[in-house]
Amino acid sequence: MFGIQRLRGRLDYLLDRRVKRGLDSVKSGVLDALRVGLYEILYMDGVPEYAAVSQAVDLAESEGGRGAAGFANAVLRGIAREGGGPDRFPDPESHPVEFLSTWGSHPRWLVERWLARWSAADVRKLVEANNRVPPLSLRCLWDTPERASEMLEERGITATVVGFGTGCVVLDGYASLEEAMTVVPSIVQDPAAAMVVAYANPGPEARIADLCAAPGGKTMGFAARGNAVLAADRSMERLRLVRETVNRLGIDGRSVRVSTVQADALAPPVSGADMLFLDVPCTGTGTLRRNPDIRWRITPDRLHEMASVQGAILDACAEVVPTGGLLVYATCSLEPEENEEVVEAFMARRPDYRMDPGSGGDTQFQNDGGHLYVMPQAFEFDGAFAARLRRV
Repeated sequence: MFGIQRLRGRLDYLLDRRVKRGLDSVKSGVLDALRVGLYEILYMDGVPEYAAVSQAVDLAESEGGRGAAGFANAVLRGIAREGGGPDRFPDPESHPVEFLSTWGSHPRWLVERWLARWSAADVRKLVEANNRVPPLSLRCLWDTPERASEMLEERGITATVVGFGTGCVVLDGYASLEEAMTVVPSIVQDPAAAMVVAYANPGPEARIADLCAAPGGKTMGFAARGNAVLAADRSMERLRLVRETVNRLGIDGRSVRVSTVQADALAPPVSGADMLFLDVPCTGTGTLRRNPDIRWRITPDRLHEMASVQGAILDACAEVVPTGGLLVYATCSLEPEENEEVVEAFMARRPDYRMDPGSGGDTQFQNDGGHLYVMPQAFEFDGAFAARLRRV
């Protein structure tokens, strides 16, 4: 359940205060039962407290026997009596790390590194954004978002235009995604991802090699601009998702010039492409609202492991970009080790590459170095980073 993963740090803090030996002493299956029960008590208004406790007690008993059932009953009823509001947590002013890692429900190490870069107020906005359920947004591929909104409204579907040159609309919480996508040729895509495509800004006739393409959202963004795209991915299963999207959007007779090939970006199967686009594997710290479980799986070591892989991909692909061609590097991470530090190290190794931010997309999202940097707390988008490099 995504809600439990989003608020796991908050739930565990409350549970830990009621368990004398600490949560490390609780069997994993019993702990999961406690988390489910507490989440239902505090955040699911449609579930009566007695029903949430009863269900959790039964689950705990199935995992740990009758003793675990009594233990779960006592813990959950105790917290229900005390309440679980922010007043039960460390003070945000005097103990920001403790507050943001417990009430804010993010790993302590991640909170600490963010506080070293940004103010406590900004980090609080970031963790709060990460703990909200993201809206459902569509990238309109051929219609303007204004026209798409009108077409959807005619079918009784409310959609709000995002703006910022993203080509996206946000559907209201009750809209049918399947119906909306039959009305407007579109893909499910966060505005930040659409911004990356706009920032890359290939010419209208540019041939693009998208070498980490699956599931294909950015591939289709380029294709909708009229570009011929070679979509490559090392996973054949994930590459099928690209092909399925191409087939779905090509049935109306539009020319969608996308070819697919199974290949590893460390051995790029191209030559002569005008742009190589690399949406590289990363830790995904810019997508914690959409993938809340990531925050509990990544570690500081993972940042350096990913940076090593990212640098190797850049080095391999740099060899096949022609003089004057573009190499666009993108992540959905907020961490400098995966973003500007990877780019700076690459440019130090390859003096034949220069930053060329161009004029694509809304320039307010570019930093002083010309990189695209989208922060989740600013506009309720996912986080994104991109660097546009030209070989000289």
